[in-house]
Amino acid sequence: MALSAFDDKAKPPQDNDLAATLGKTFILWNELKETIAAKYAPVDIEWGFSGKAYGWGLRLKHAKRAILYMPPCQGYFLASFALGEKAVASAHESKLPAQVLKVIDDAPKYAEGRGVRLEVRTAKDVRNIEKLAVIKMAK
Repeated sequence: MALSAFDDKAKPPQDNDLAATLGKTFILWNELKETIAAKYAPVDIEWGFSGKAYGWGLRLKHAKRAILYMPPCQGYFLASFALGEKAVASAHESKLPAQVLKVIDDAPKYAEGRGVRLEVRTAKDVRNIEKLAVIKMAK
């Protein structure tokens, strides 16, 4: 099963599919997307298919720099970042919750940074993702 709820390469998610899959978190999806787009304008917002294991995800990029990826799941979505070590250090200096910092610390390390994936189910989760986006974009 793919990371995303949408794993058919021939069928990119449409808003009605997304609303049905995300349920009550569809509002949070739109809120996060709009907040990031406004803060880092101009932002390219595009769907990408990353293979059968990952499926479809929304990418938000400023210029050519990825801000975050948003794979939709059943009833929630993920916010994924590649955080460099300077951003990780800044995250530890911020007021992010301990469970968010644990996810960051436990994330696999790649050449482009730590591959952090956080579940978004509540408005508080959205605020934490927004804080991480600010940290990421400042480093």
